[in-house]
Amino acid sequence: MATTNSLIIAPQWIGDAVMTEPLMRRLQARGERLTVGALPWVAPVYRAMPQVAEVIEFPFAHGGLQFKARRSLAQQLEGRFDTAYICPNSLKSALLPFLASIPKRVGYLGEARVGLLTHRLKNPPKDRRPPMVAFYSALSGEADIASDQPQLQLNAAEVEQALADMGLHRGGYYVFAPGAEYGPAKRWPAAHFAELARRLDAPVVLLGSSKEFDLCEEIAAPVNAEQPGKCVNFAGKTTLANAFSAIAATKSIVSNDSGLMHVAAAFGVPQVAIFGSSSPLHTPPLNARATVLWLKNDGAYQPPLDCAPCFARDCPLGHTRCLVDIQATDVLQHL
Repeated sequence: MATTNSLIIAPQWIGDAVMTEPLMRRLQARGERLTVGALPWVAPVYRAMPQVAEVIEFPFAHGGLQFKARRSLAQQLEGRFDTAYICPNSLKSALLPFLASIPKRVGYLGEARVGLLTHRLKNPPKDRRPPMVAFYSALSGEADIASDQPQLQLNAAEVEQALADMGLHRGGYYVFAPGAEYGPAKRWPAAHFAELARRLDAPVVLLGSSKEFDLCEEIAAPVNAEQPGKCVNFAGKTTLANAFSAIAATKSIVSNDSGLMHVAAAFGVPQVAIFGSSSPLHTPPLNARATVLWLKNDGAYQPPLDCAPCFARDCPLGHTRCLVDIQATDVLQHL
């Protein structure tokens, strides 16, 4: 029986990429050979999925159609694939499989791309969209898609080498991921992270992108002034693959609702996930060892957070009570 060669067009955010792992598992289990086309900052997620045979890093940037670049890559890929699964909803994400003349092209309707897809799923309204794992797994065309949990795996030797490179010892530190690309209304205050770091019984490793270095330094500097060496700021200083290794080997991780939260969940490490403007009903950490802190769900919290979830980048009311009122001691009791 001939192998079906499939191309998956990956989402452009780390958290969403993690949410596609159950889809990869389903496709590989039924005999499809999987190649994932992903942007460079998302590619490491797929290298941690054993179901994926090949990862192609797309030479595209955020924004713009970049038609010439897509047509050039499509010409290189033509004839290699039987099926394409397009995870994002954008027009440009569906363009490459069309230009590569892939016979079967599966995706959700959206952005006037009817003619680019051969198999179209109706896109649910945003207020009625299912959890993201189910949303992506539906591209498989299979039923019973709601219960899958993402799982990532790393090579043990590579993890140990990454830890050695970073000067870390397995289980000997905590990880903080204080960033959230979406905006401040998803970020627990830096002062609260710093207070938590002061109270912990082991060093703290701060992870994030180069854009989050200053935020991480705002946490690390005052703590290190009192307890030298307590916090190590790796934001923007290590590869995403090494950051994955640090997360996989940590005692526990504290994060906002972010891509690294989903990475931690897929590694099954103990974690505390702090939610503010977003909702754990839609994007929870799918991990039996996760604790979610969301004041909207706290019946003892007064006055109730009638404004949550607002899904705003910045607090429309200017107080960000949903995050400010979660104290370091609240997090500490779950570590």
